[in-house]
Amino acid sequence: MSGNTRRSRAITAGAGVAIAALALAGCTTAPNDDNADSGGGDGGTITIATTNAFTSFNGDTPEANLDTNGMVGYLTGVSGGLGLGGFQRLDADYSVIPNTDFGTYETVSEDPLTVKYTINEGLTWSDGEPINADDMLVNWAISSGYYDDAVLDPATGEVTNGGTQYFSLAGSTAGLDTTSFPEIGDDNMSMTITYGTPFVDYELVNPIGKPAHVLAEKAGVSEADFIELLKTLPEGNVDAPAAPNETLKAAADFWNTGYNVTAMPTDESLLVASGPFIVTDFVPESSITLGKNPEYKGEMSPDYDQLVIRFIGDSNAQVTALQNGEVQAIQPQPSADTLTALENANATVHTGDQLAYDHLDLSFGGVFADSNVREAFLKTIPRQQILESIVTPVNPEAEVLNSQIFLPTDGAQYETAVAASGYDAFTEPDIEGAKALLAGATPTVRILYNTNNPNRVDSFRAIQQSAQEAGFVIEDAGSPDWGSLLGSGSYDASIFGWVSPGAGNAALPQIFKTNGGGNYNNYSNTTVDGLVDESQVTVDADRLAEIKVEIDTETAKDFYGLPLFQSPGLFADNGTVTGVTYFGGQTGIVWNAQEWKLAG
Repeated sequence: MSGNTRRSRAITAGAGVAIAALALAGCTTAPNDDNADSGGGDGGTITIATTNAFTSFNGDTPEANLDTNGMVGYLTGVSGGLGLGGFQRLDADYSVIPNTDFGTYETVSEDPLTVKYTINEGLTWSDGEPINADDMLVNWAISSGYYDDAVLDPATGEVTNGGTQYFSLAGSTAGLDTTSFPEIGDDNMSMTITYGTPFVDYELVNPIGKPAHVLAEKAGVSEADFIELLKTLPEGNVDAPAAPNETLKAAADFWNTGYNVTAMPTDESLLVASGPFIVTDFVPESSITLGKNPEYKGEMSPDYDQLVIRFIGDSNAQVTALQNGEVQAIQPQPSADTLTALENANATVHTGDQLAYDHLDLSFGGVFADSNVREAFLKTIPRQQILESIVTPVNPEAEVLNSQIFLPTDGAQYETAVAASGYDAFTEPDIEGAKALLAGATPTVRILYNTNNPNRVDSFRAIQQSAQEAGFVIEDAGSPDWGSLLGSGSYDASIFGWVSPGAGNAALPQIFKTNGGGNYNNYSNTTVDGLVDESQVTVDADRLAEIKVEIDTETAKDFYGLPLFQSPGLFADNGTVTGVTYFGGQTGIVWNAQEWKLAG
């Protein structure tokens, strides 16, 4: 979803096609002051426009889990998830494609589940340092939470036992947190993971993320010493928390915040990549430029020399830039006006359903600690009106979304979830019913949303007007920096979007489990926690579908919030670049950027 979408992450994988690793899209407006350059080498430059600005070279933290950050991580191969620089990526139909030019992975045993990863000989990071099992071990340590010994408060997320949580993940450690310490091959080119329980998404685990030598340097030790520390440091024990290991904490602190940027880094170690692209320039709020990684060895190196991603928040400005030849392809916010403008510009339009949805979440605590107030507020939400003003002009067949997990494109599974959950009871406002629940009270509700996204502004205004009729006092807590405010406690309700990668189930613990990395509204339900845990070790497809329906039903009973609509997707090009193809997952327009060519 272009315009304010969080990536539903999964530490190392995605989540289900309906609720996969979602990605929050920051939707920060970028000034239209960057001139595309057709130079840059014999292969030339391709320039595209996206809605949201780039903010971090590590999109795997809760704060930086934004779609444009994820796009760059995908192309450079250092996202810690599926991408162009690790063991696997997704095809157009969301099936997994092994990256055999990077390495191989095989199931050694099914009981216990054991998977061996082997990196091809001779591969190096973009700075020339070798890629080996050190890098896999470090990423496993980050993703598994193996050394954590903290107990987190369900309501606040704060540590309650004096322990330590080292790495702050946008996703969840679920699945990898049952593994024993990996076995490293004698040649330091392989790593074997043995799971204590089956893991539903084990085929999506990509144990490549940030380089071990960079994190070691930031921790003030050699790579060899850092790896030795990981091999000798005991597993964390929440019942007997230890003093934090200062070296590991230094590495984790850097991983958590050190990759966030407001200018082109002078520290080139932040740019180290394993994929076919490497960042060569960054102009805050304007653009980011990627060139060819000179150390990349594989078949996905692009024919062109540079990819410039411009950040243009206004869809009309994107269309104008496309028409003027300043950019060659765009991913704007879909709307009827945008489609008309593209038609008038004689652009080639690529449309489809996104694996994404807009939703309204209620923060558990404060004004919404009372379930009657939550229910009353949901009774005021004009979902049909919001759909008709935002989506219907683009997709006349669209309908109000009635599941937090499945999308209408999931067919029978979606219908089953709707019948069980009861979300469809909130399609039209019931102002009198809301008033009865409030019994004369006039609660104040602060609503967070992206003020730079016209669709979110329209949703907020419709909700504000309707809720006020029932007696709610609505405060505008909207901000262009909404993404950094999620989970801050500065609001009572939030409007944003989740976008799935298209594979896996890791978004379930990410979003719905107590203290999940994407659980920004402090939702906590012991039944849901148990279902989420079961979902990560369930390999039976029928039971997994049942679990998702049960989670959907529980969230509806708790008046968790409301799904609004499945997002329509829209790309366009002006004919000067070939290969642009619609893809509804979270990598958006760049999912096959390595295949693009300049026309003529």
